[in-house]
This record gives sequence, C-alpha cells and structure tokens, in this order.
Amino acid sequence: MSQNYFRQLFSGLRGYLWENWGAPFIVAFMVLLMAAAALSLNLSALAEELAVYAYYALIAGVVLQLVCFLECRRKNSSEATV
Repeated sequence: MSQNYFRQLFSGLRGYLWENWGAPFIVAFMVLLMAAAALSLNLSALAEELAVYAYYALIAGVVLQLVCFLECRRKNSSEATV
C-alpha cells in the first residue's frame, strides 16, 4: 500500500516539475530566504550571503517559468491549428 502511494506521489511530483521548470528554484529561494532571516540576528554576514543566493535562485526560477510558459503557449497554439 505505502509503496504504491509513494510511486503515485513521485509520479505526480515528476509531472509537476516537468511542467513547471522554475519550481525547484522558487522553492530554494523561499528556503534560503527563511534561513537568512533566521541567521540575521547572530550571523549577519552569512545571512546577507544567503539572501544574495536566494535572489539568484528567484531570478533563475522566474526566467525558467517564463520560458516554460512561452513553450507551453507555443505548443498549444500549434496543436490548435492542426
């Protein structure tokens, strides 16, 4: 039972990531930014560095989501004309 559940979960996650290329980078952005906020009181230099990497991850995620959106739009318009 649990093996089938994990197989379905993994399959659904793989399908989601196949359609949304920037999702892992956006999740990494959120994790890094929360870590930077947690470290900001004690280790401000490390927190600033993590925040910089977080924003790089956000930029990569947004660009990949835009590319994915445009690719999906192009694919749907070509299917509609056939």
